[in-house]
Amino acid sequence: MAAVLWRKLLRRICDRRTYLKPSGYGEVRNPEKKVKGVNNKQGARYGQTTFCLSKDASGLVDYKINSNPAAYSSTKRRPKQNVSNELDDYSDDLSLLPENIPSNVGIKRVCNTYTVTCSRRLSSVRNTLLELANNKSDELQYTAGQWPANSKQKQDMDIVEIYDTKEDPRGFQKLRDAYKDLCFDSSEQSESLSVEEGQKILRDVSFLKSSLTPENIVDFFCRLSRLPGEQQTAVKADSRFAMLCRYSVDNRAAFALPELLQLFEAVVRLRVSSPHTLLKSYESEFCHRVWDMGFNQLLLVADLWRCLGRGAPHYMEILLSYTALRWKELTMPQLVQLLYVIGENRRAPHELMQKLETLLSAHLEQMNLEEVGAVCLGFFKSKNGLSEQLMKQIGDKVATRMGDISNYSLVNVMKMFRYTHVDHLPFLQRLGEVVPQRIPSIGTQGVMHIVLACASLHFREERLLEAAASKLPSKVHYCRSKDIAKYLWTFSSLNYEPENAEVFFSSLTEQMHRKMHEFQRFPEHFLTSLLGLAFTGRFSHHLIDFALSPPFVQLATIESPFELKKDLFTLDGTVAIECHDYSGHRLPLHLQQEVSQMLWDFAKQDICVKPEVLEAAGLLQVMLGGPQFVKNHLILPHTRSADLEVHFDASGQPLPLNLEALSEKAQKLEFKFSGVPVTGKLISQLAKCRAGSSTLKGQPDHVAERKAVRTTQNVLRTGVEGGVHSGLNLKLFQSGVPLTDGLLNSLTNTKIPIEKAASQPQGTSEIRKLAIQVSNRNQYCYGTHILLGLHSMKRRQLVKAGYVVVELPHWEWFPLLKRTRSEKLSYLHQKLYSSLD
Repeated sequence: MAAVLWRKLLRRICDRRTYLKPSGYGEVRNPEKKVKGVNNKQGARYGQTTFCLSKDASGLVDYKINSNPAAYSSTKRRPKQNVSNELDDYSDDLSLLPENIPSNVGIKRVCNTYTVTCSRRLSSVRNTLLELANNKSDELQYTAGQWPANSKQKQDMDIVEIYDTKEDPRGFQKLRDAYKDLCFDSSEQSESLSVEEGQKILRDVSFLKSSLTPENIVDFFCRLSRLPGEQQTAVKADSRFAMLCRYSVDNRAAFALPELLQLFEAVVRLRVSSPHTLLKSYESEFCHRVWDMGFNQLLLVADLWRCLGRGAPHYMEILLSYTALRWKELTMPQLVQLLYVIGENRRAPHELMQKLETLLSAHLEQMNLEEVGAVCLGFFKSKNGLSEQLMKQIGDKVATRMGDISNYSLVNVMKMFRYTHVDHLPFLQRLGEVVPQRIPSIGTQGVMHIVLACASLHFREERLLEAAASKLPSKVHYCRSKDIAKYLWTFSSLNYEPENAEVFFSSLTEQMHRKMHEFQRFPEHFLTSLLGLAFTGRFSHHLIDFALSPPFVQLATIESPFELKKDLFTLDGTVAIECHDYSGHRLPLHLQQEVSQMLWDFAKQDICVKPEVLEAAGLLQVMLGGPQFVKNHLILPHTRSADLEVHFDASGQPLPLNLEALSEKAQKLEFKFSGVPVTGKLISQLAKCRAGSSTLKGQPDHVAERKAVRTTQNVLRTGVEGGVHSGLNLKLFQSGVPLTDGLLNSLTNTKIPIEKAASQPQGTSEIRKLAIQVSNRNQYCYGTHILLGLHSMKRRQLVKAGYVVVELPHWEWFPLLKRTRSEKLSYLHQKLYSSLD
């Protein structure tokens, strides 16, 4: 056996420039050349070696020099398209980024390797090598949820927190034999191939070259895929493997379908890098053969693409078109596998998903709990909901055997309940009984999904929340920016203060400071976190100052794909009322006005015109004497909900405040003046002056009319100055008709100035301001009288702003809507005037 020689070369010998342009040979490509911040010249300082084979050992005159400066690493920012996967929920795909990523998220190890190959037998024209991603990043770097087997981080890490984004979603495949034909099983172990046999295959490739038959190519790939992992890396860096790949591409049309599938499976076992030219050609070939395959083969190919970590959008598009025509032929395992593949590819036509939902409802009883979790995740990731009826069936199935379902599948079911907003009380009650004991065995991110689903459904399960809160402080370093935001939002929106509230909220606030680099990339999570703290009355002036600073405001309003102006407005308005000692940045005035107008435009079309609100406003106007005494508007615009505002003076008399309504009323009355006849007799009655009646007799109507107007105005003036007629203290006709301002204005064609009518006492402290809230059940935790966090904060701020909050709770007001008018007026009278005592 030939000897293998290892020799460390001097820097001047191994300098990359020495071998860059060997005369007469093909172009050498460096796949890592474009990596920013990597200095290739420094690589020569660390462990550059050459792997040399003697002529006897290799059987070839060819020689190769591998330069692999893998002893150093560089940082590389994650590309934006990958980072965007962390956006939610409200994408809510929260499962893409694992919770075991350390605080320097976005930083990965990059191994800068390159290969320089010189061959005296390869023509530089015919044998141009395919592009190879010859780096060892697959082995040296950790990907999302995948840690190296001997990684120190994995040893130090709590096993509960380990999450594999590729393998965990595939757990259902191991529970039924039918999936063996539908998916790739990486756990299958075959007899390993020795290094010598691998080298012999490569020598055969270089010897046969274009004489390679499809059978030879498939056999070589399958045998090479049995090499140990470290040997596979060396093989993939070999020029003869590149030659084998090129011949497989050239002969792809000659492969029988079973051969092509066997070949592609071997490629997956070899973990060929995603950008490899070979894969592009294979995708094109599989696209051409879709209509010649059955569902088993189609789903197997789709699963192989997933295992490679490479999307195949054209293939998936054709596969889904095929499925849309033959979806009724799908068996239950095929349906589950298809939904898994759809979820991993994140999209599918809505029409097809509706058909698959019909099929799912028919097969649901046959599915085990892990398959139920898999189909829920598939619909969730593809942003397609399930009907309420089907969600009820899923809830029934899981609730009866919740102790048997895995943590991962339970989280997937909870995601779907959150997405569809279906409240299934028996399921949620069972959740509160079973899951608190399992919290220690669930990862931090999984717990976040469970409690977030409860918050989305407004379900305040204190046992579950207490268990989650007790675990979090010791695990908070596993929280990403999104996890921090969702935890704070969950507990604050459910208005729940755990027993360790101070430790719980302070640990999350400290983690916010540590994750500021992430928050600058995901401003929506930062604002969600701050609003969650604000709901509970906790304010970090330093963090708020950063959130309202011009650079962050620009990031949130211009660069972010989400609409965050309302969140900024809510935070700014809260600071104005509750943080009197705050001296940091504030939201620009023009932005405040813009968002306030936006919210008011929405409220006029939705909130203010709800039947229960209009009924309350109308009855209050009748009770108090007109629309000018009731104002239906956003008292605190930043809280995003409307209230009915009423003012009383110190004596309990209502004060007009709705100037717009008073102006509209005056205009309407002015147009109706021509329909009111003014006669001397009527004026005499009004002025209680019977003698005046005789003085008007015998005079023309227009003369009598002018004298009557002057007489009435004098009487009114005298009455007002003497305090006889003011506000709602009305005179009565002798016949019992009330003499109101509106009637007098119509009779005399005069207009009481609006400013005078709306004038208020000089002592503003005597004014009692009431904020009447017509609540509904969506403002409360499910089945309780506990307000949600936003509405609790609003009431707190109304009190700080000087208002007396009068609530018309939905459990009292909504039943009254069906009762008589007098009962409703009596209820409102009691609510208003009891609050003034």
